[in-house]
Amino acid sequence: MEKVHTGKCTQEVWFGILISFALCFVLFSFDHSTSLSVDVLVNEKENPIRVLNISLTKDPCSDRYIYIHDSLPARFNDDFINNCESLSAGTSMINVPNMCPHLVNLGLGPKINNSDGVLSNASWFVTNPYLLEVIFHNRMKKYDCLTRNSTLASAIYVPFYPSMDVGVHLWDSNIEIRDSSAKEFVKWLSGQPEWTKMWGRDHFFASGRISWDFRRERDNSSNWGSKLRFLPESLNMTMLSIEGSRWKNDIAIPYPTNFHPSNDSEVVQWQDKVRKQERPYLFTFAGAPRPNQQGSIRGKLIEHCQASTNCNFLHCTEKICGNPITVMRAFQSSVYCLQPAGDSFTRRSTFDAFLAGCIPVFFHPATAYTQYLWYLPKNHSKYSVYIPVRDVTDLKEGSIEKILLGISKDRELAMREEVIKLIPKLVYADPRSRLETEDAFDIAVQGILERIGNVSKEIREGRDPSIGFADEDNSKVTFPKTIEKPT
Repeated sequence: MEKVHTGKCTQEVWFGILISFALCFVLFSFDHSTSLSVDVLVNEKENPIRVLNISLTKDPCSDRYIYIHDSLPARFNDDFINNCESLSAGTSMINVPNMCPHLVNLGLGPKINNSDGVLSNASWFVTNPYLLEVIFHNRMKKYDCLTRNSTLASAIYVPFYPSMDVGVHLWDSNIEIRDSSAKEFVKWLSGQPEWTKMWGRDHFFASGRISWDFRRERDNSSNWGSKLRFLPESLNMTMLSIEGSRWKNDIAIPYPTNFHPSNDSEVVQWQDKVRKQERPYLFTFAGAPRPNQQGSIRGKLIEHCQASTNCNFLHCTEKICGNPITVMRAFQSSVYCLQPAGDSFTRRSTFDAFLAGCIPVFFHPATAYTQYLWYLPKNHSKYSVYIPVRDVTDLKEGSIEKILLGISKDRELAMREEVIKLIPKLVYADPRSRLETEDAFDIAVQGILERIGNVSKEIREGRDPSIGFADEDNSKVTFPKTIEKPT
């Protein structure tokens, strides 16, 4: 009978145990968000396991994966593009009867080739401000953390074009016709397997119209808009739009401007240009009166501007303010740009002002302060002037000019520099290119991922994810209880 070599046997047993432990560790550590590299070197003469080197490299897309619902029926997006001649342009563009010319260049619109020195490079377009959903979709197609596996996704993007969809029947007196497509949309979406993961709370889409166009509260034909955002399924989704409502599941992101840079150097060049710009006017107002709009202060602002040699008034018509060169020339010539409410609380003009390095002057908090929370500093005085006006009678003759003249030169320069620093965050880069710095799209995606991440945390911790998700918050669209009148 052979003698048992206990030392060798013990060594082999320990070798087996160590290898088993290493393999178990690898298996438990491996998931979709981690890349593993295992290097095992064995030297029989010295130590059964000399080196067990497990290198864990964090996946840069961890918690950032987004799944696109590409199977969405074409009637909710592509059919609008393919039949653009039947769609109304719905915004200023000279001699353009339909949407087709706006959709060239992936929704950026026609390129501006000659700006008479007003614009700095080739990345300027005549962009329809209401095509956010198309521009956003084309940017999303290039997002660096897309996944075809919806179970890995932190968020689900739905490439729905709600603005085009609602625009087809927005003026129809039959509310059933007006709402039919919205109902078909949520029915299809809620029937997909991805819906049940969080019952839609990880779903989001973008809109080129203001949120109010989708929030008809009463089934009355005289009431404006569709009821898309009040449908039960829609309540569980987040909508990104150019203007949010008072509900927390509507998030405001910037209006598209006419500048869509192709690289970071173009942004820097533009910032340098507006920083050095001579500004002969103290303030500018670009707009038109709203005589039929009760409570509008535009008429008063026009009076104040026309009465002052320090003000430049650009009377907006379709031809004048539909021309980006005309608008940017006016805003570049001024220190401050007046930004009252338009047909709704917000205006594309606000972002034109930022782009021109013109310090915005706001009269209502819902024009910017309670809207673009992901984009603008909480300290509003860093980049803007606030003249709260509850009523048109609050605007005394010469009061605006007096307030603006009372601002020190040092504060003016500091505000302008802050405005210029904000420019990269407020523009949408050309979808055919890629910037190193974050633009408006990148910030929107990050905001969505954080919002959905918070909901996921609520679910994991056993709390009701519906609490606060789609709540109403009237403070978003009203003046604070105490307000200081302009002097």
